Amino acid sequence: MQISGAIALVTGANRGIGREFTVQLLERGATKVYAAARRPETIDLPGVIPLKLDITDPASIAAAALVASDVTLLINNAGVSTGANLLAGDLDTIRQEIDTNFWGPLNMIRAFAPRLGGGAILNVLSALSWFNYDGAGAYGAAKAAAWNLTNGVRLELVAQKTLVTGLHLGAADTDMMADYDGPKIAPAAVVKAALDGIEANQFEVVADDWSAHVKASLAADPSLFYTQAVL
Repeated sequence: MQISGAIALVTGANRGIGREFTVQLLERGATKVYAAARRPETIDLPGVIPLKLDITDPASIAAAALVASDVTLLINNAGVSTGANLLAGDLDTIRQEIDTNFWGPLNMIRAFAPRLGGGAILNVLSALSWFNYDGAGAYGAAKAAAWNLTNGVRLELVAQKTLVTGLHLGAADTDMMADYDGPKIAPAAVVKAALDGIEANQFEVVADDWSAHVKASLAADPSLFYTQAVL
């Protein structure tokens, strides 16, 4: 998969990592970039095609698929983090996290995969695909499900030669993480790693040291990781 000449669709393209994806796709020679958002009027980049899309609404996805029928690279970036925990959190809020972070990408893939052929799909996941902490219970559960969703659809799309890549990162310097005081990776670095990974046909891109550390901890007793890093 080469970015030059690709026709890309980026969800959640109006800010943060999604906006950076549209910038770098154009810089790398993508022929066309659909910049999708619930409010397309907030898309402020020249050279892209604003596209109205709510990934929690199947009718909205179907309408977008009719407009963007020539897509060869689908980037599932849109997401939500509410801070809801699993026991005390409002159930409707937890469902919002699952609807946006799991069902949204799945419904996008179901709508666009049949036309991708030898193209690619990138799912923006998280280090929280592999661990959880108090204050992110719903988000972590949703991202863990999205990680195995990524693995599952990859197997189902092998026959049509569609690459499916998962992108994992810790805290990025975006509005979503504005209240986080720890180290943050620049969105430009995240997107560069992701697009390099697509062009290298990688199944998985681990964008920062924190995500690499979390992934490596999975082979050990989980009590070691949680005692040192979370508890």
